[in-house]
Amino acid sequence: MDQTSSTMKTVHITVTNGYDLKGFKGDTPVTFVRAEFNQAVLGDSSKITVSPEGTAKYNFTSNIDLSTDGGITLDDLAHKPLFLTVTEVLPKEKKQKDEKTLILGQAVVDLLPLLQGEDSFETTVPLHPVPGSPLETPLPGSKQCSLDVKVFVAEPLLSPAQVSASNLLKVTLEAAYSVPESFIPVGPQQNYMVGLQVPSVGEKDYTMIFKNGTLKLGGEKEPVPRPKKWPIANILAPGASNIPDEFIVGGPYEEEEGELNHPEDREFRNQAECSKKRIVWDLESRYFLHPLAVASLQKRIADCRLWPVEITRVPSIVMPKAKPGKLEKIDDENQLSFHGVAYVNMVPLLYPGVKKIRGAFHVYPYLDGTVFEKQAPSIKSQSSDTPLESEVPLSHNLEGQQYIEAGTYIVLEIQLDKALVPKRMPEELARRVKEMIPPRPPLTRRTGGAQKAVSDYHTQIKSISRAILNEYHRMFGKQGPKLESDIDNETMEEQKCQLNYELNCSGKYFAFKEQLKHAVVKIVREKYLKTTAFESQEELQTFISELYVFLVDQMHVALNQAIPDDVPSSTSTIQTSSEQLRLFAFEAEVNEKFEIAAMYYEERLVREPQNLENWLDYGAFCLLTEDNIKAQECFRKALSLNESHVDSLLLCGVLAVLLENYDQAEIFFEDATCLEPTNVIAWTLLGLFYEIQKNDIRMEMAFHEAFKQLQAQTLQTKLKSTVTTENVEEGVKVEPSFGPWGVLQESSTVIKTEGLSGGQALVYLTHRDLGPALKCLLVLTFISYRIYSLHKYSLKTGMRAGSSHLLSQSSHLLSPHGNMDLHPQPQGVNTALSSLDEFLEEPSKARSESQEPITGQPLESSLAQKSSNALLKELTTKKETSKCQDSSAFFPPPQQVIPQPPVTIFMETIRFLMKVNAVQFVHRVLAHELLCPQGGPSCEYYLVLAQTHLLKKDFAKTEEYLQQAAQMDYLNPNVWGVKGHLYFLSGNHAEAKECYERTISFVVDASEMHFIFLRLGHIYLEEKAYENAKRTYMQACKRSPSCLTWLGLGIACYRLEELTEAEDALSEANALNNCNAEVWAYLALVCLKVGRQLEAEQAYKYTVKLKLKDQALLEEIHAVQEMVGFGNPSF
Repeated sequence: MDQTSSTMKTVHITVTNGYDLKGFKGDTPVTFVRAEFNQAVLGDSSKITVSPEGTAKYNFTSNIDLSTDGGITLDDLAHKPLFLTVTEVLPKEKKQKDEKTLILGQAVVDLLPLLQGEDSFETTVPLHPVPGSPLETPLPGSKQCSLDVKVFVAEPLLSPAQVSASNLLKVTLEAAYSVPESFIPVGPQQNYMVGLQVPSVGEKDYTMIFKNGTLKLGGEKEPVPRPKKWPIANILAPGASNIPDEFIVGGPYEEEEGELNHPEDREFRNQAECSKKRIVWDLESRYFLHPLAVASLQKRIADCRLWPVEITRVPSIVMPKAKPGKLEKIDDENQLSFHGVAYVNMVPLLYPGVKKIRGAFHVYPYLDGTVFEKQAPSIKSQSSDTPLESEVPLSHNLEGQQYIEAGTYIVLEIQLDKALVPKRMPEELARRVKEMIPPRPPLTRRTGGAQKAVSDYHTQIKSISRAILNEYHRMFGKQGPKLESDIDNETMEEQKCQLNYELNCSGKYFAFKEQLKHAVVKIVREKYLKTTAFESQEELQTFISELYVFLVDQMHVALNQAIPDDVPSSTSTIQTSSEQLRLFAFEAEVNEKFEIAAMYYEERLVREPQNLENWLDYGAFCLLTEDNIKAQECFRKALSLNESHVDSLLLCGVLAVLLENYDQAEIFFEDATCLEPTNVIAWTLLGLFYEIQKNDIRMEMAFHEAFKQLQAQTLQTKLKSTVTTENVEEGVKVEPSFGPWGVLQESSTVIKTEGLSGGQALVYLTHRDLGPALKCLLVLTFISYRIYSLHKYSLKTGMRAGSSHLLSQSSHLLSPHGNMDLHPQPQGVNTALSSLDEFLEEPSKARSESQEPITGQPLESSLAQKSSNALLKELTTKKETSKCQDSSAFFPPPQQVIPQPPVTIFMETIRFLMKVNAVQFVHRVLAHELLCPQGGPSCEYYLVLAQTHLLKKDFAKTEEYLQQAAQMDYLNPNVWGVKGHLYFLSGNHAEAKECYERTISFVVDASEMHFIFLRLGHIYLEEKAYENAKRTYMQACKRSPSCLTWLGLGIACYRLEELTEAEDALSEANALNNCNAEVWAYLALVCLKVGRQLEAEQAYKYTVKLKLKDQALLEEIHAVQEMVGFGNPSF
């Protein structure tokens, strides 16, 4: 087959540079590049030393010789990539003959552009590290390692005519779902294979084989998008198996071309793709179609609608007696098992413009007669209804029959580079219509006008104001005086003079005038219609005075649109407290979203770096993620803030033991017992430390002291229990209050201000100081004056305490890109100044009734004004009370602690260690609890064991220990709560619901009620029990409101068609976390239902921007958008 020409052509591949490289033995290793194609080595580069910056200049060229007679063909370029392997050459050691090499990584170059008519291309390909390579941890501040590659040929491999007439066939095999139950992952290894034949030029068809499918158990759906993989085995780097820029994106069932695309199939497919066994390939195989092969493909599809796709499995056994490089020939009849076939309808590829078909296809037992009949139906006898003689009864393929019983189907995609039947382009159709009916020339539309000239002037005023404010921040900083009395006229006047001097000296004043000049000229021409010269100087002066007054007035209009002078003295804002952030972090922590949890913990540290509690919480989080080094840093930072804090000392000691720094551990523990001799946990940990050191005498001493202190505390607790109970019932707040770490919490100070009289006086002073200027452009000076007024206003309003109003009209409803900083500033002066920055950056709209701060955004005008309904009023009345419960999930308040039998010193220590996630230390203490005379197996003992195994996802052990705990204390709500978590995490939501419902029915609450409510509400939503979900989420919002609780409540209300309540709840969720895509999605649905187009489009924009992962919800939004006719600005 002559695909191009009879002459041999050569492809040249040059590797020029490597970036961000490092080796096993240092950051300047000696490396070389090996090029491989079609399982053959093309060559090795010279050995190059990597620079300290991680750069290597290889300038290595290798060649691929193309040949049509048994060599490398164009089809090989289509479906086989070029592999570039970077290898480090280790220095020779003494008495070592050969150099030792270690592979660092592997890069993949797709040569497909050469088949698209290009004669050269350059690309930067990522260097994927092999397992154990130092490239897995890139250099600080560097990106992923990469190679610069140039590919070129002397002349294009295909002429433009050949490129136009040829095609590229891509077949992607995703997975086979609902496979027979007899497929088990244990026992002899099996190779799951799928194959189909593609027509080629000549008598023999080309066979595509997909090998090495992975058998997976049910439990979760395959993620989308996920990368497609090369159908090549023995790739060294795992990342190199992915085809660049090729992903499996899935799609709605109804849009597929397969067999299971009907509404009645949805439930079965959801179940099969989530909970049943499946075999996953995710492979894409390509085949280059020569122009004659394209014609053959079209003819084959026209002659045979259904193409067989065979599936089977063979044992993965290599015969030991095989000759080198060959496998011993095996009998296919004896090796093939579970031979099945799916029939793909290829006819849609003959539709005009269709280039792809994707769908799910049933798998049937493979029978030669049936396959032959479907491929050649005309051979069947016309006079008889009996099957062909060659057809084999189903009983001869009992294994294949299991595919039908299990309902097995495969999902695959067949795609062409160009449609087999071209479709007329819209441009061509439009051109032909214009030829038949010439359109009339459109009328010229006037784009100017007085209104637009004034609007442009307002825009320039805000732009210049932002620049002046930035200059002010650069000169004097964003930190302003904390009290209004600190802002005197003398200071402001001095700063004003310095600012004006700097603007004049730097030339910025002149630049601002030039920036404003065009807008002023447009006002003169469009509003005053002055386009000719003035007749006299007096007329000119009169006009300039009139223009000047107008420009100054419009300057204040532009600024007052966002910051009016008559703003009320009280500003309603939501200030996320440290306790709320801790709750949000714990939510993310439990949901295993550790990056989000780390973000919240770090935000607390940035807000209050001197708060010891924040460092301890972050350290406990690091212990959970097994980052002991960072945990040690956090605990030591906390200890540096308060060297007398016992908990910090104990945690530093625990980390020292885990890191085997025993000398330091002893110092920490002993210091803790000296600072607080009555601390039971300190003495117990000291005894455990001595046990590790095999110092039995000191161990007994420490345990004895701990027992003694525990007995004393137990006696004191009995005496105070009655008084404490009464105080809790009456809501008495004991002062001073202590946090979970025993740190005295500072009370927030509310500074009341006396309105804006001072600010108004300054504004009047600004107007009073205005001289009779003759140049209208001097309005810039008064912009700088106004900045000082706004600055003073910000200092006054930015320190007001936040309100507990439901929708808060706060800056939390800003667009997500405005609040994505991981280290936001605390509320106060800086926030006020930054709010002014935001106002100057984004045009604001008038606020009629909202009394919003200067950071308000367009959504607030509608969303934030609807918080007066009874449902949310009931919730917000208890919001202040719930602040003390925000962290109840992590540190339950005293009134929620379940009464327990007298505990031992070891159980006290276990509680402390579990609180800080020191699970590695817990099992040692549990052994002592089991052997302790006062302890032994108890409900709490088994409960702790269950919790530790639940963290490891050992569900079997967890269930075993929970059963024993329930036998000892059947009425313990904690047991039922953890049991619910077990069933929830293992996917048994029905059992989880029963456990959660039993937990909340107890008089005494469990210690993790927050997540019990969250997960129970989630299950109710899944079951469409929306009333129950609403009631559950309302309880969660009353106790410990968070974005997730409000979101759940909003979803339940939306499903109940209570749109006003849903909007209020979702707005509150958005205020607490405006980066949650699901919140924006439901806000979009609500706005669509109530007919608010602008808000619906904004909410949908942020839903897409934040990459909503719930495809079903996204489809629902699209359906509602299509129903109402708006909401998607892209159409």
